[in-house]
Amino acid sequence: MKNSLKFLVSAALLCAGTVALAVDDYNAPPAGDKQYAACISYSNKNYEGGNEKSPVKGQSKAQAFCTCMWNETPEDFKGSLAKFAETAKGKSTNKTCEKHSDWGN
Repeated sequence: MKNSLKFLVSAALLCAGTVALAVDDYNAPPAGDKQYAACISYSNKNYEGGNEKSPVKGQSKAQAFCTCMWNETPEDFKGSLAKFAETAKGKSTNKTCEKHSDWGN
């Protein structure tokens, strides 16, 4: 019985750790990436709350959102990440990234 309880507690902690890691699973954009920087600038200029803390350690909501957008758009995407999120085509990606950053509706 005691070993079973230890196993359950260990399994629960492992699952909790896995969930926490899932929030940080995006690759960071390269330093100086203009597309990412433009996303941060546009987002902070046009929306409220971008400088608030996100669930992603060390990132604001705008940083977490734009990191997600940078990762979720196709490799050959060259447009504005934030403006793409506002389009009908970007609706699904926007929803994913709002959830990731805890920013939005």
